[in-house]
This record gives sequence, structure tokens and C-alpha cells, in this order.
Amino acid sequence: MRNLLTKPCAIALAVASGFSQHAFANEAEIARPANTTPAANEQTEEPEKIVVTGSRIKRDSFSIPTPLVTMDREAIADTGLTNLSDILVDNMPALSESIGNTTSQSSVSATGLSTVQLRDLGANRTLTLIDGRRVVSNSYSGNYVSLNTIPSGMVERVEIISGGASATYGADAVAGVVNIITQSKKEGFDFKANTGETTDGGGKEFTLDLNYGTSFAEDRGYAYFSANWDRDFGMTFYDRKRAQIEDSYDYDPDRMCNVMQTADGDQCMRDITQADWVSKSDGIPGGVFLENSRNDTQFWYDGQTLRDDWKGNEEIYGINSNQYVMLDVPSDNVSAAVKIDYDLTDDVMFYAQVQYSESGSFNNKSPEDEYEGAYVPRYDPTTGEPLADVAPGYIPIDNPYVPQEILDANPYKDRIYWDRRFSEVGNISTDNTRKTIRSWAGLQGTLFNDEWDWDLSASYGRFTQHQIRSNELNTVKLNQALQAEELADGTIQCIDEAARAEGCVPINLFGEGSITEEMAAWIRTNPIIDTEIKQYGVVGYVAGDLFELPAGSVSAVFGGEHRKDSQDLSTSDDMKAGGITFNYVPNFYGEVEVYEAFAELAIPLLKDAPLAKNLSAETSLRLANYSMENVNTVASYKLGVFWEPIEGYAFRANYARAQRAPTITELMSPPRGDYDSYDDICDGLTATSTKAGHDNCRKEPTLAAQLAADPNFEFSDENNSYSPGAGNENLKEETADTYTFGVTVAPAFLENFNLAVDYYDIAIVDAISQISNENIMRECYDSEAAWGEDNVFCNDITRNSEGNIIKILQRQYNLDELTARGYDVVAQYKLDLDNLGQLSFKLDYNHVIENSQTYEGLDGSLVTSHYAGYGSSKDKASMSLTWRNDNLRIRWRTNYLGSFKASQSLEEDYQEYIAENDARCEAGEDTCISNPEKLAYQDYGSFLKHSLSASYTMSLGEQSQLRVFGGVNNVFDNKGDFYPYGRGNYYSAYGGGAGRYVYVGAQYSF
Repeated sequence: MRNLLTKPCAIALAVASGFSQHAFANEAEIARPANTTPAANEQTEEPEKIVVTGSRIKRDSFSIPTPLVTMDREAIADTGLTNLSDILVDNMPALSESIGNTTSQSSVSATGLSTVQLRDLGANRTLTLIDGRRVVSNSYSGNYVSLNTIPSGMVERVEIISGGASATYGADAVAGVVNIITQSKKEGFDFKANTGETTDGGGKEFTLDLNYGTSFAEDRGYAYFSANWDRDFGMTFYDRKRAQIEDSYDYDPDRMCNVMQTADGDQCMRDITQADWVSKSDGIPGGVFLENSRNDTQFWYDGQTLRDDWKGNEEIYGINSNQYVMLDVPSDNVSAAVKIDYDLTDDVMFYAQVQYSESGSFNNKSPEDEYEGAYVPRYDPTTGEPLADVAPGYIPIDNPYVPQEILDANPYKDRIYWDRRFSEVGNISTDNTRKTIRSWAGLQGTLFNDEWDWDLSASYGRFTQHQIRSNELNTVKLNQALQAEELADGTIQCIDEAARAEGCVPINLFGEGSITEEMAAWIRTNPIIDTEIKQYGVVGYVAGDLFELPAGSVSAVFGGEHRKDSQDLSTSDDMKAGGITFNYVPNFYGEVEVYEAFAELAIPLLKDAPLAKNLSAETSLRLANYSMENVNTVASYKLGVFWEPIEGYAFRANYARAQRAPTITELMSPPRGDYDSYDDICDGLTATSTKAGHDNCRKEPTLAAQLAADPNFEFSDENNSYSPGAGNENLKEETADTYTFGVTVAPAFLENFNLAVDYYDIAIVDAISQISNENIMRECYDSEAAWGEDNVFCNDITRNSEGNIIKILQRQYNLDELTARGYDVVAQYKLDLDNLGQLSFKLDYNHVIENSQTYEGLDGSLVTSHYAGYGSSKDKASMSLTWRNDNLRIRWRTNYLGSFKASQSLEEDYQEYIAENDARCEAGEDTCISNPEKLAYQDYGSFLKHSLSASYTMSLGEQSQLRVFGGVNNVFDNKGDFYPYGRGNYYSAYGGGAGRYVYVGAQYSF
């Protein structure tokens, strides 16, 4: 088959390939036979030029201006993993997981997605491409491409382009680009099967791959087909003993010791053993009653037996609710793809690709745990206007199901406080089914006597998600069912006549099994969320050489693109009305259109001159006009320089201005339910408390009323963690300035050695993000801005009649700045051992200098949150040593994570405790602690994980072969130190508790 893209040079092909899957797919080493005469082949000799993306010249990360990291098909196969996201995060230090099966257990809609992010700046700022093309998103939450929708057997290699790349690829490439390049040169058929499981049990995976490629029509055409099935069986609480350890850790500022919750309250850890640790919930299946500090006698059901010794004994009789949490959510992914190239004439080629994937995940969770004051929002199902929030409410004192023993206890305020897990209704589950289709087709040809290339293509993508959330509670109906009365004939009925007409069944919460199926059916609800996202696109460009300079040709690309994205979110009737225990998700539709024009130049400045073996520059510009009211036309541009003073030693530098427009959800979404744990700033409030913010806390009407009624009142935080998120129609684009500076070394005295060191500095202004719950409370209660209704942050906090926060609204804002600074090191070395084969070494290392968020508070002060070294390591590396000898390949991999601190806020609190204790000691107070303990579970040392893989290929005939392979990931079963803040007490970056993983497989090709 003829290859058209041979004339354009340098950046011309770089940009061209960014919009042409065909250009990406071909490499000189394995090009298909050309449909030309030998003489013609001799005349089309390729110019010796370096191309950033897609070329007949093998590209690497050491001889181009833009920092680039790659992972090839062989390295991907040697990991033994089936999830492309896990593979990339494990082997490319600049990447981290954004959403995965071990981190999305509590998500409303993201369970089963698999996304990555660069520089920890969020998946929305990392543009994930397939064959250089922007593709439809897999989530309404943002522009996320789930990597489990891509057939893993189809992947040829993965490339990461660091730094702002919006001038080349458009919006969202603020942190950079992850480009998944698929196969386009395979001839023949192969079938692969592999499976693996952790040695501790759980974490089983199974994969089948089928691939077929062939030329046809006398080599004028080429067709490729790939199909893949991946199943992740998941991992439960019961698969890991560490997950079953109950712990509730804190630091006591009075005793200056690390404390763990026990049956006798918080105890200094030095005085107890792990056997004393407990962390239980009062949401027991039989129910807890009169659980309020004003009730001296509190009741609970031990099965069907009513007991009155609950008070002070929750950590003895409660339930460990972690037993319901999956450590790894099971998922099932099926995908297929077809690619076609066909030469219509000697000058015009048609190409097309269609990808389809269907993925499912099922997250089995706890039965709903509900209590009297659990407020949920309600809405008019027709207009969407908010109505008054509703809670299940107290059980009335005259409810006919209330046991006499509880009535005899003289309940506070003549009402029954309660808390209960609704086991009879069933376990809550989230069942997600996602379908994705991505397609594009185009024509490619030459102009001006084959001196210029052109490409024109159209694309279409559609993503749908059908989510069923089973066994939630209808709070409105539960409230109606609790308002019950007994008739003269002994019949018990709902008091509300209208509710009775709808089938209301009074409910009995007293004792395990007391809720009948009829009662459960009345309050049970199974909300459904349907999402449809569509993307249409048209792109065209011309690429070629403009004119000659002494150092070579000035190459250029000129083109334009149009894209339309739409998003339609619809829900079932129960979700539209709200008033249910599941997070409220509103119906909304939005669409965005963008028209773009782009140009890029590659300018050779000097060649073979003194101190300038090669000096070249690249520059690009993209103008984008959005349909958004506050965005309109934005410009992204880049300037890059590559200077090689002497052969083998080079310097490179890039400046890029990158833009990201708001997503449809960020811009248009009404409040969407979500939960995010936090500590109420007013916790511990008394009439005389002096903690930060307490002066304004005393102005809260609900808290002020309780202080007035009881001078000894002390507020105890029992918030419900409800933190709905909302869009903001006033958002504008965020703008990033990205600088990269690097050196590359390939010394002649050390053949086959390459080294690149690149510094990056990304500063994003007007960054679109949410302000944390802690900072929202600080802005309301503990800033120079006035407390009250004129304070927008105070208006986003809602409290119930007890003073507890029942909602903090988290809006999207254009914040002041996000900053990411650090450097990458990439090294490669190949050593020929003659008859003993070949050794290959590869190192990828990333060091983070800064990762922070800054915004300006209402009082004008700047608030900065630092993330580098808190919750994640500043240092991450992946190293591999591979030995090849004929058909045998053995690879040893080592992953490294540097030390880190668990929490910045905990560190800041601890420093305050130390200062307060020092002051007490200086004053000679008896409460002075002379030897305060250091924080436990705060400082984590470095982590190493070693993996071994081997494969052997044997011939089964002239045209068939069998490759068998296997390996052990995490050979030494290192799960990392105990991490009480993580799922199952594991740190997700250490593998989330998976530990040692053993796999085997075979691939048959003919």
C-alpha cells in the first residue's frame, strides 16, 4: 500500500499526525508493501527529519523540543495487567490515577471508570487522545476518557507529551497529552488469553484478545480488526485481614498523645494494643432508640431482644460498616474495533475507524443506614424548583409499634430518636452499563505535484450510561410510614389519608426482621440515571514546505476544526422529585460548539555550524471560538527551541499558553448530590469556647437558641457529610502558562545510551475548581469578612434544628491559581552481549517541587493549599531491566515511591497543639506535657515494588507461532505500611492491598 505522508517535514508532520490516525499508525520498520514500482520507491526517498508525532522515522524523547515519554506494546504486555490505566500509572511516573476500581466505591456515577491525570492536575486537564484524535467523553462529570473502553490488544504504544499542548491539540491539554496509538501494521491472526490472581486471594483478572490484520485488493487496502474481553473479579473486605482491623485514629491535644477509639473512649495508643481498637456504627439492623445525650436510658435490639444498655456501649454492640465496602469493584469490559485504509487513486486514500465498547460494573454496598434527622432535598418534578428538605423524622411517642419499655423511659421531648440499618430492604447496589462508539473517516491526499499533503475527516462519538441504584429509601414515604395509628379493631394504618390512598404501609423499626416485605416495598426506591454524550467533529489541514533556508526547509501546517459536544442527563421520576436517600442528580441538557483555526511552523535556523550542530525552532497558534457566553474567542500558542551545540548533547525549551474552557457540567449543572467528609468548625462550641470561628458560630440561630436554653450546652458535630456540587454559569476559561527546560545527552563514547532531564513549570490562573468544605466554613466563620446572609459562603451552609450541618454547597469558581513544578528524568541504555543476547535498561523518574492551589478569600487574603508531599509522594520512579536472547525475554521491573506526609491539615493542627503546649509549659501550668508524642500515621517512608516477567516464543510451523508468558508482580508482597485514611487501611498508590499478583498466559499467532 502506498504511503502518502512522506514530503512534509518536522512540525508539519507533527501537527498533521495529530489529526490523522493513518499518519500515527505507520513506522518505517514495518511499513506494508507499497503499491508502486521499484523505481518509484527509489525516487521517494524520505528526508532525514525528526517528527514529533507519527513518522516513518522512529521517534524518541531525546531529539525533539517537546518532552516525551513512551511505553511500547512489549512493555505493556510484560506487566501482566489487563487495565490500561493501571499499566500506565505503574510505569509512567508523571501519571497518576484519577478514577479507578479501587478509588470510586462511593462515587455517584464514576464506579467502573478508569481515567488518568498528568501532574496531579485532574483528568479534565489531561487530554487523552486515540490515534491523535479527540474522542467522546465517558462521564458527565468532565472530559474523561475511560481507558478500559480501548481494546488493550489493539494498543501499539502510549505516548505522553508533557506541558501545555493546547496550541496543537486544542482545549484540555493544559497538563499535557496522553496519546493511545493503536496498531495499523499487523498482518495475520493472533489470539491471546491470560489470567492472574493475588496470592492472598481476590483480585482475579481474566482477559481474551483477538486481532487480525490483512492487506487486500493487491495491497491497495488494509483492514484490521481487534476484539477484547477483560474481567476484573474485584476484591472484598473479607479478602484482606488488614481491612478487617477497626480503627478510628486521632491526636489528643490535651494528653499530647496519639489516640485510638476503644470501647472505653479514645485511649493513648501507647497504653493499649490493637485488640482494643474499635470503630463501629450505630446503624445496626435491629435499630438504636433514644440515642441522645438527654436520654439516660438508650435502647437497642440484639436480634429481636430489646436491651437498655446502649448508652456508652456503641463500640461494643455496634456494627463494623466497613464490611460492606469493596476494596476493588468488579468490572466487565468488552470492546471491538475495525480500521480500514484504501487507496482510491494514486493520490487519494480513504481511511476509517470504528471502535465500540461496552463496560459494566456492579458495586454491592451496605443496606441504607438512616436516622431521624437525615435531611434530603426535594424538588418540583416538573419545574425542578427546590422544595423544603425532608427528613424521616422522629418516631412519634404514640406510634403503636413503640415498645412500652421505651415509653416508660420518659423519652426526651416525648419523641423517639432512632438509627437503623434497613437490612430488610436489601443491600444498596450501583449497577452501571456503559456503551461507547467512536468513529471517524476521511480522505488523505497530495497537492502541488505531491509537495503538500491534505487531510479532511469527520468524526462521531456517542457514549451512554445506564445506572440503576437499587434499594435506596424514599424518605417522604418513610416519614409517612412512621406517622401511624392503631384503630379500634387493632389495625395499624398510616395517619395521612392521601398516603393511604397511594398504598402507604406503616412501618415497624423495632427489632431485626421487623420490617415486612410489604413495608419494605413501600419505602424502597430504585432510582435510574441515564446519560447520553455526543460529539461531532470535522477537521481539515494542509501540510508542506513553505520555502528553503540555508539550514533546511521551513515546514508548515494550516488547518481548521469544528466540534460540537452535547450532554443529556435524564433520571427516573423518583430522582426528579428528590426526597430519597440517594444523591440527587438533576436533569439537564447542554451543548457547546467550537470553531478553531490552527497553524504551526518548523524553522531550521542553523545546521552543522560552530556550536550549532542543529538549531531549530517550532511555533504554533490556535484560535478557538466557543459558544459559551463568557469564553468566546481564545488563543493558545507555543514556541519551542531545540539546540544541539555538538553532536549528542542538546538543550530544549518550550513556552506554551494553554486554555481550558469549562465543561458542560461545570458551566450548567444544577446542584448534584455528593458526600464529602469534614469536621464542623463549630464542633465543641460552648458559651465561652475560644476556638477559631466560634465567635461567629455563636451567632447561628440554632446554636444560639441551645446556648440560651442551657448555659452548659456543648455542641457535638454530627454532620451528614452532604456536599452537593453545582455548576456556575459565570465561569470563564482557565489559562495556563507552561515552561519546560531540558537537556538531552547521547554521548558517542557510550553507544545506545540516552538521557533526558526536563524541568516543568505550570501555572494555571482562573483555574476552575471547587473550594473545600473546610475553606467554605473558614470563609463564613473565621475570616475578616462579615458573617451572615451577605457572606456568599455562609449562604452555602445549611444547618438543621439541632445545629448540625446537613448541606454544604460546593460551587465551581475561577480560583486564583493552580501551580505544578517539578522535573522528569528519562534514561535508556542498550548493551549488546553478542551470543548472550541484549540487555536493555529504562528509567523514568518524576520529582514534584510544588503542587498547590491558591484562591483569594472574601477578606482579600490568599489561601493556599499545598499538596506536594502531602497525601502523595514527591518522588516516583519506574525502572526496568530486560534481557533478550532469541525468542526468550525476561524483564525485571522496580517501582519506587518516595516518602510523604499523610495530611497537611493534620500537620498544621499538630503544630498548633505543640505551640499551645509550649505556652502551657512556659507558664508553668500543670497541664503541660513535657514529652509530647509525634504524630502517628503521618510520616511514610519510601516504597519499593519489584516485578518479574518472562515470555518465550516458539515456532509451530512456517506461518504460526506460540508465545507463552507469565510473571509475578510485587514479588515480595509489599503492601506498604498501615494507612488508616485509605480503603481497607491501605494506601491506593501502594496497590490498595492487592499485594503479590501472579499471572500466566499464551498467545497463538498465524
